[in-house]
Amino acid sequence: MKIVSLETFLVKPRWLFLCVQTDEGISGWGEPIVEGRAETVAAAVAELSDQLVGSDPMLIEDHWQTLTKGGFYRGGPVLSSAVSGIDQALWDIKGKAYGVPVYDLLGGPVRERIRAYPWVHGNEPGALADSARAAVAAGFDAMKFGASDQMTPIDSPAVVRHMVARVAAVREAVGDEVDFAIDFHGRASTAMARRVLPLLEEYLPLFAEEVVLPEYSRDLAQVTGTTSVPIATGERLYSRWDFKEVLRSGIAVVQPDLSHAGGISEVRRIAAMAEAHDVQLAPHCPLGPIALAASLQIDFATPNVLIQEQSIGIGYGEGEGLLDYLLDTDVFRFDNGYLHRPLGPGLGIEIDEAAVRRATETGHRWRNPVLRHRDGSFAEW
Repeated sequence: MKIVSLETFLVKPRWLFLCVQTDEGISGWGEPIVEGRAETVAAAVAELSDQLVGSDPMLIEDHWQTLTKGGFYRGGPVLSSAVSGIDQALWDIKGKAYGVPVYDLLGGPVRERIRAYPWVHGNEPGALADSARAAVAAGFDAMKFGASDQMTPIDSPAVVRHMVARVAAVREAVGDEVDFAIDFHGRASTAMARRVLPLLEEYLPLFAEEVVLPEYSRDLAQVTGTTSVPIATGERLYSRWDFKEVLRSGIAVVQPDLSHAGGISEVRRIAAMAEAHDVQLAPHCPLGPIALAASLQIDFATPNVLIQEQSIGIGYGEGEGLLDYLLDTDVFRFDNGYLHRPLGPGLGIEIDEAAVRRATETGHRWRNPVLRHRDGSFAEW
């Protein structure tokens, strides 16, 4: 079997899909994307295709090593995301060729279903509480929401108390039988994280995510040492080397993204490293159906998985969603907040190629918002 082509598709609301075709008619799908930089990643995939066309798609590890190291320069979100989508597609091909799910090629399933969570929205405590109650009514017993709007490096008591009020309102709304995670989105400085997190402890969040920016990961031990709130991080880390020091900092959860952190091959290794540090895996996935399918393959083959993020209702597009590009949407049917083990070969999904090709005729130019503080200076999104 030989690879004959790699084709990318810009798909709303903000995704990039990849189809790797072989000369035996087996195609594999991947999702290589840096949100807001889709065209750049598509160009990187096209460059990497020079090393892949004409080669055996079954040599996944050799391809991973060559694609990540063969160009001399290493790492970064663009290259890692391009490799991630390619890696997903190659595993999809291999699973289809053998007629088994990818998790069977990784040692077989370790669970029958995986807990998942949606995002809930609202700026004011009351609106956020209403959204949380709606998620519970839909069958979820876990959810995530933003900690706050933008923050200055050392912000006012009013901002801090508003954050606490939001968290308190959600806990009161859902009770103690429901978990919630809080996403700081890298908006807090180390000093602000140390100030705020102890005030949230009584509400027992499942975890607090990305409390500091990835460039300050070296400071995470200063944060974990001041709070009992479990700390999660990793959506903007791209390799096991990026996670190496972070795993020693006292964090509780790693969140590599299957479309950013080297695909199935590398996230599998990151998960094993995390297990050796008593750290749980919760794959980051505010993306499309292929990224979620790849995440599920890891979830069902990995013992130290905590929970799975998914993008239904996340709010990044109007009308477009991950179910729009599937021939069979039941694979992502929720049962009391859980997703069941997919049984299909490869990634376990069937992409509606006709719908993808229609969508790519329009494409997208999604960019994340650029925020400003009151003094006009740049603020983290």
